[in-house]
Amino acid sequence: MEETNSVSILEDHYSINVFPSELFFKFRKEIRGFRIGLNLEFFNFDGNDYETKLVLKPLAQDRRWKFIYEPIHGDIRVLSKKLPIAKYLNLQVGIGHNFHTNATGWKWKLSTCLGGDGVSQIRNKTFVNLFPGFDVRIGWRAEYIFPQIQGAIGTGEPMLDMDYGRLRASIDRVETILTLSS
Repeated sequence: MEETNSVSILEDHYSINVFPSELFFKFRKEIRGFRIGLNLEFFNFDGNDYETKLVLKPLAQDRRWKFIYEPIHGDIRVLSKKLPIAKYLNLQVGIGHNFHTNATGWKWKLSTCLGGDGVSQIRNKTFVNLFPGFDVRIGWRAEYIFPQIQGAIGTGEPMLDMDYGRLRASIDRVETILTLSS
């Protein structure tokens, strides 16, 4: 019984989900210093939600903007690149128009790759180049609390107590990217 109990304790504290909640298929074509892209995005598999995006952005290293059109939602946007405002903090601003509601407005977003408090949570994207023109990008995150051992003598507390820590890791998104160069 002791072995089963310790296994269930570990299962309660550690979980790794390898099934992504979002799948992206991106088709890109590079023409005269610009990249034109068609993104097919699938998420919320129970509801079969999807989006389509057309993206245009310059290929220059110092690119400052990108253009996005979402035909399903009727949105058109011009976004700045992510501008660093602190060591791990970025700001992105943009202007957009929605054709369904005939509304125009500004948007902004603060983001960081660390997420959470920056110590116990990591969000990242891993880029794998399988061969020229075909890449896979995996978005993953991990939230953890390190194990700790503590104890006391003569205080009424246990002489030895252990917190197994916690780990929740998941693959959130997988992007396959096909790039055609001219």
